Amino acid sequence: MALRVAAAACIGRHKNAPLSLVSVPNRLLRRSPPGFGSPLQHQAGRSVRAIQGATAEPVAPKKEDERQSPQDWKIKMLYDGDCPLCMREVDMLRERNKQYGTIKFVDIGSAEYLPEENQGLDYKTVMGRIHAILSDGTVVTDVEAFRRLYEQVGLGWIYAITKYEPIATIADAVYKVWAKYRLQVTGRPPLEEILEARKRKGEMCNDGDKCKM
Repeated sequence: MALRVAAAACIGRHKNAPLSLVSVPNRLLRRSPPGFGSPLQHQAGRSVRAIQGATAEPVAPKKEDERQSPQDWKIKMLYDGDCPLCMREVDMLRERNKQYGTIKFVDIGSAEYLPEENQGLDYKTVMGRIHAILSDGTVVTDVEAFRRLYEQVGLGWIYAITKYEPIATIADAVYKVWAKYRLQVTGRPPLEEILEARKRKGEMCNDGDKCKM
């Protein structure tokens, strides 16, 4: 009986007392119900999960520069870009050269063509017959130029026989006939007229302009 009275008195004293942090057991403070943690706790949790779940962006391999650097070529081909038959052969060699990268192609008809960068070979000289320049500066002409070019793209067997006499002399003689008449065969004016037209066009260009001659 005495215990019930004491208990009732204790309950009566605390019935209307406000709930305070002191009256809450420490174990309840330490255990936050799921979903009810502090904003800082939630933010930290999300940050950690984001860092853990993040994956590094794959680094794309640097694209190799496709332009041929000057020191890579083994032979330089000087060609007439206005010759339709010549361009068929140039295009074939250029396609093969994608695999080898050993030939540098130079259009002598381009406004950017400079004889001083090509062993002093001017437009008129190169128009007379094919010229090629080796990486050491050696100039080769006629059938030997073709043989050297073809060798650089894995087709050396085509001209291999022209290394030996009397085939070498015969091949050069045949080529010289073709070189002499190629402008006429391809429907172009004589070389003298082409040179005169280039001269007139050059005179019409202003100093700041680039004209293809």
